[in-house]
Amino acid sequence: MLKVSNLTAGYGRTIILQDVSIEIGAGEVVTIIGSNGAGKTTLLRTISGLVKPTTGTITFDGDMIGGMEPADIVGRGLIMVPEARQLFPVMTVRDNVMMGCFHPNVREGASQRFEEVLEIFPRVRERLDQLAGSLSGGEQQMVAIARGLMAKPKLLMLDEPSLGLAPIMVQQVFAVIDRICRMGTTVLLVEQKAFHALKIAQRAYVIENGRIAMSNTGAGLLADPHIKTVYLGV
Repeated sequence: MLKVSNLTAGYGRTIILQDVSIEIGAGEVVTIIGSNGAGKTTLLRTISGLVKPTTGTITFDGDMIGGMEPADIVGRGLIMVPEARQLFPVMTVRDNVMMGCFHPNVREGASQRFEEVLEIFPRVRERLDQLAGSLSGGEQQMVAIARGLMAKPKLLMLDEPSLGLAPIMVQQVFAVIDRICRMGTTVLLVEQKAFHALKIAQRAYVIENGRIAMSNTGAGLLADPHIKTVYLGV
């Protein structure tokens, strides 16, 4: 579904990603782990069109999307849930979730999809009329993922969904992600909490200093001595 080949990208003269190649098949859950500043978010932002690639290609669902405008990429079904949620704090939870179907390509059937999404997020249903800024961090993350699902993603990219959350909320967020994956949604998960991320991943990549350093199954990386030492603290 997604193929990134020999990608180089960054900000101005600063190169962040160097010769990065990854692949994601339909229905897969693929995780990218790495330390802070390794290039994980830049990779998602480049795939989403927010950062323009310097070299390399990005193919999504058979079409070249490298350098395409973000709105056009969203319209093709490639959706990113950004780091730190980025909700509209003075809008209600309901309005924040419905922002996910703002693009004309996904407006049809929005009411039915809204009900389906709320089945996954009962806590969000309870908070529909509250201002998004009044929610806890974990609740805001649920709203952000719900908003992403409203966009009918063919591929859902999640950027650090556990960032800043209490341990109990981290477990709840990953339980929701696991449920979404089991429902058949293709997921690309970027995460620093390697244990949780690798546990639900079919395949995974390790990015270090802007380059892909390792790749394996999720279980294979969990058992790798280097991963245990550097990322799991074992």
